[in-house]
Amino acid sequence: MRRVVEAGRNFRPVRGLEPMPMRIASLCPLLVVLLSCAKGAHPLPSASEPALAFGPDAEVHLLQRLAFGPTPASLEEARRLGVRGWLEARLASVAAAPSPALEARLRDLPTLTLSTRELLRDYPAKKGREQALLDGRETQRPVLIGLELSAAKVLRAVEGPNALEEVLVDFWFNHFNVSADKGAVRWMVTSYERDVIRPHVFGRFRDLLGATAKHPAMLFYLDNWRSTRDGMPDPRERLARRRASMTLDMEMDDDGDDDEASPPKLGLNENYARELLELHTLGVDGGYTQADVREVARCFTGWSIRRPRKDAEFAFRRRAHDTAAKQVLGQAIPARGGVEDGERVLDLLARHPATARHLALKLARRFVSDAPPPALVERVAKAYLDSDGDLRTVYRALVWSPEFWAPEARGAKVKTPFEFVVSALRATRADVTVRPRLVQALARMGEPLYRAPAPTGFPEVAAPWVNSGALVARLNFSLDLVSGRLPGTRVALASLATPTSPTAEGWVDALGVALLGTPPSEETRATILSALSRRAQSASAEGEPAPVDVPLIAGLLLGSPEFQKQ
Repeated sequence: MRRVVEAGRNFRPVRGLEPMPMRIASLCPLLVVLLSCAKGAHPLPSASEPALAFGPDAEVHLLQRLAFGPTPASLEEARRLGVRGWLEARLASVAAAPSPALEARLRDLPTLTLSTRELLRDYPAKKGREQALLDGRETQRPVLIGLELSAAKVLRAVEGPNALEEVLVDFWFNHFNVSADKGAVRWMVTSYERDVIRPHVFGRFRDLLGATAKHPAMLFYLDNWRSTRDGMPDPRERLARRRASMTLDMEMDDDGDDDEASPPKLGLNENYARELLELHTLGVDGGYTQADVREVARCFTGWSIRRPRKDAEFAFRRRAHDTAAKQVLGQAIPARGGVEDGERVLDLLARHPATARHLALKLARRFVSDAPPPALVERVAKAYLDSDGDLRTVYRALVWSPEFWAPEARGAKVKTPFEFVVSALRATRADVTVRPRLVQALARMGEPLYRAPAPTGFPEVAAPWVNSGALVARLNFSLDLVSGRLPGTRVALASLATPTSPTAEGWVDALGVALLGTPPSEETRATILSALSRRAQSASAEGEPAPVDVPLIAGLLLGSPEFQKQ
């Protein structure tokens, strides 16, 4: 069966999983409840009481939003430290050392520590591999880069020493999205996450913004590496006059893709400038004009890449830069500023009130509600401006807001596929060795890691993730996980819970608390018991004994609305 997962603007059709023989049709009541997760995403009421009331199960709520869900160990730590102590400990434990077990798993992924130059050399595209074979040099398939990067992302989220850091790396990578599906970005994205996103998630936004602007992955993805001043002489014409068959050797060499064998056309390219304003800083309603987009693009002419298929390093091309004066958002950019023209624009944008509001809205939407209260957004934006974009200060303002802890915020968010898979692996205490099938399962749910097809990244609200095809894929993944059908992953269900009685009801209640952190709702409990009853009746009709199907219980709990929400 072919299914289309509707996961946001410009998403491509994704081939789904064939429903398993366990009769997904019999679980229609559960799917109906799951589909209702996307409904009722109403704005939270603005809190009038400044004092924080954490309420019951505060630690569970904190870990759901900031740590991919509770585990017995993380829940015990949060209760011991208190919610304030837990957050401060996470904010302070930057670059915490992974456990020896996790460190060993990451060492088995050699591409993680390689530079872009080394990846291009050792994992070349098809033509490069053919030449390497002629030279007697061994190489690896470039697809391994994405597989190992995806494996590391899952492993760090499941077993890493600071789950909050992994949540934030996921958020900011999505905010500054680049896609490995675009040409040479495949070889650049490892460095982009490792050297740009990860080191800056606890720092200042201006530093993060500047690091993304200069990284070859962003320059290539949004085409700024080819952006030149208007009227720049085309070196192809000069070379053609010398020798018609001469290979182009201009300052910006071709990316080497088969479909781009002809030299790049020179001229101003506005792609990066537009996304910088609309997505990365001011927001679509940030008050800029098309004239501002063009002026920003002129400021970034010459911000390029040295030999994208070999060195892949940032290079400023003076001859390609527009040296005339510019004006951005009413601010004058003097003539002959060189590379500093772009830096001035980044300074201006990072300190702009519209940027503060845009980032505050995105953070509140990600961590509080799909439709966060305007008062919360303004309060977080003020913390951003008052701290000159210090992200730790911004995170504190968000988490220590009454809206974050309001009863209406509990369970108001639906997990993305990545959050769902990681939380399922954490909740079941799975022993994980990430294999391609797990990465493919995420793609079937609508989130192919590092391959979001649009600069907007993956959706951060519920509706795109809650459709029948995606939810069937989630159920199938859950059942594969707890039934031992997911290669490289083992779950010991007997170690997760001890029921008061070895009945279906006893197992549902015990596993419910173990996997959800709280007892399942009456609706979920009744749906699971009904599915077990039908299974028992079928077995009885065939003259077989009907033991309690513990894996089915666990799989349906992972597929329940309670587990999909956070």
